[in-house]
Amino acid sequence: MTATIIEPKWHTTEEVAVMLRFGLSKTKMLLLTGEIRSVKVGRNRRILPQWVDEYVQRVTSTPEGVSA
Repeated sequence: MTATIIEPKWHTTEEVAVMLRFGLSKTKMLLLTGEIRSVKVGRNRRILPQWVDEYVQRVTSTPEGVSA
């Protein structure tokens, strides 16, 4: 019998906060302002992994996001 590995398709707000090493409040604000894309599923926000990557790429490619 072969084992099936199920990879997460979505991240929760809490998981994204941990990944980015941000507080939960800051992460929620980024989601609500659209800085990080998300969808609402029922009462919860869900974030695709690629949307987190897009956010990181965007903030690191702008002069304000890069510190000297």
